Amino acid sequence: MTEITQVRIDKFLWAVRLFKTRSIASDECRMGRILVNNMPTKPSRMIEGGEMLTVKKPPVNYTYRIKLPVENRVSAKLVPGFLEDLTPESEKQKIEISRSVTTGYRRKGTGRPTKKERRSIDRWQDGF
Repeated sequence: MTEITQVRIDKFLWAVRLFKTRSIASDECRMGRILVNNMPTKPSRMIEGGEMLTVKKPPVNYTYRIKLPVENRVSAKLVPGFLEDLTPESEKQKIEISRSVTTGYRRKGTGRPTKKERRSIDRWQDGF
């Protein structure tokens, strides 16, 4: 069996489970949210082992080092063999902060908001 030395970035992102589908990974590359060695990349860019990968998933910027490129999707348990997580703890804490923020509360059983209530809710959310 031959060892793979280069793989497309969109295929790699899907294979190591950073994105659910390859098309989502391609779209993220086109939007400039995927950086390889701090440079925006196209989905067709070939990557190799040892390169730095930055994935912007607001509000967090994840940083990884590619150990080995892989073409086929691997199980979640095997991902650390192909990718090293270098994301600082301060970035990971942003996830907890965003989860703790409540967007609003509506009593159970009151039904859907009316048009007037919806506009009021939208004005309130735009303030944040």
